[in-house]
Order: sequence, then structure tokens, then C-alpha cells
Amino acid sequence: MATSLSSKKRIRQQERRRLRNKAYRSAMRTEIKKFLVAVAAGDAPLARERYAAVSRRLDKLASKGLIHRNQAARRKSRLAARLRALESP
Repeated sequence: MATSLSSKKRIRQQERRRLRNKAYRSAMRTEIKKFLVAVAAGDAPLARERYAAVSRRLDKLASKGLIHRNQAARRKSRLAARLRALESP
């Protein structure tokens, strides 16, 4: 157990950050699921709109350091491929 004041404060800070990061990660996954639902439904305009939202969210999380920038790029690339496949018959 932490004994010094600074270590106790560090524990409080880490817990706040953990909860914030958990919310950001959950929001990211929700955006991705919304996009995948639109793709599965075959709704290209909605999927394009959702892709823009997912792309924005991934870029923000990468800039905050929550996910690595390469991971954001990889996810965006894979989602974009699904969008292209939907739009080109």
C-alpha cells in the first residue's frame, strides 16, 4: 500500500486517467460498431458519414496517446477498404 503523499496522489491520478481512457476506448468501439452496422445494412451514404466520424475519433485518440498512431492508421485503412467494397458494386 502507498505510504507517501505523492504516491497516494499518483494512485488517484492513475485511477482518474484509467476511467477516462476506458470511456474514450468505449466510445471508439461504439463508433466502429455503428459504421459496421451501416456497412452490413448496405447503406453507403450513412456508412460514409459514420466512417468520417470513426476517422476523426481514431485521429483524436492517437493524438492523445490512447492508441498508437499506426494502430489508428491500420484501423482506418481496414474500415476504408470495407467502405470502398460497399460503394463499388
